[in-house]
Amino acid sequence: MSGLGEAAPTGAAAIWRGRLAVWAALLALLGATLALAYVPLGRFGLVVALGIAAAKALLVVLLFMHLRKPDPLLRLTAFASLVFVAFLLTLTFADVLTRAAPTQPGTVLPRSGPDLPATGQRAF
Repeated sequence: MSGLGEAAPTGAAAIWRGRLAVWAALLALLGATLALAYVPLGRFGLVVALGIAAAKALLVVLLFMHLRKPDPLLRLTAFASLVFVAFLLTLTFADVLTRAAPTQPGTVLPRSGPDLPATGQRAF
C-alpha cells in the first residue's frame, strides 16, 4: 500500500460534503477580505489581508491539492515551487529596495500642470 487514498471518502455524498465545506470556508474568507477592505485598520490592514490570504492558500493547498499526505515526489515538487517563488520575491524586493528615491537630486521627473509645452515636445 502506498498510503494514498486509503482514508479517502468513497461515496459521492461524502466527497461533495467535504468539498462544499471547503468552498463555504473559502467564500467566508472572501467575504471577510471584502468587508475588511472598507474597515480603516491603519497599519494592520496589510497584516490582516495577508493573514486571510494565507488561510485561503492553506485551505487550497491542503484540501484541493491533497498535500496533507502526499507522496514524496509531490512533496518535493511543492517544496521546489515554494523555493522558486521565495527566490523571485527576494529578487523583486532587492530590486525595489535598491532603487533611488525619485526625490533625490538628479532624478528626472515628468512635468505636470499648465506649463506643459503645447507643441508636442516631450515633457521631460
